[in-house]
Amino acid sequence: MTYIPAPLDTVHVKLRQAVPADFPTIIELLTRCEMHSSSVTPEGSTYWIADLNGVPGGCIGLEHGEGASLIRSTAVLPEARSQGLGRALVASALTYASLRGDRTVYLFSQEAGDYWRRFGFVPVGADELAAALPNTPQVQSGLLKGWIEREQAWKRVLGGGGGA
Repeated sequence: MTYIPAPLDTVHVKLRQAVPADFPTIIELLTRCEMHSSSVTPEGSTYWIADLNGVPGGCIGLEHGEGASLIRSTAVLPEARSQGLGRALVASALTYASLRGDRTVYLFSQEAGDYWRRFGFVPVGADELAAALPNTPQVQSGLLKGWIEREQAWKRVLGGGGGA
């Protein structure tokens, strides 16, 4: 999978919901963006892939709980950045979470707090996230491997809780 940058007015962007057969592509995107992928699974999750001119350039996932979801695996290839792809992926995930009836969306992010603030996320303790979504693969992985208490969690209340 190779993305070749093109002028913005010639780029065709397509967001599509991933199917299980797309998971090798998602793993490759995450690997190329130097992100963890060990707990990425289609089970209890919804993922999207952003294609640029027919080539996968980014992805995002939602792990679902009761009334809440967890954004994870938000990645855009370095050569495809600064074209609004990340914003489109996040907007898609937030819209989907709202339509499925979620009241809250959470995520983990140590380095990209300023980015997530733009979408109305505020910092919260990892313990709150883990209590709200105890059975999601990423929370289970964090608890099993012991990294969760060192991670920064973020929260956005849907239905008036911030603007995307």
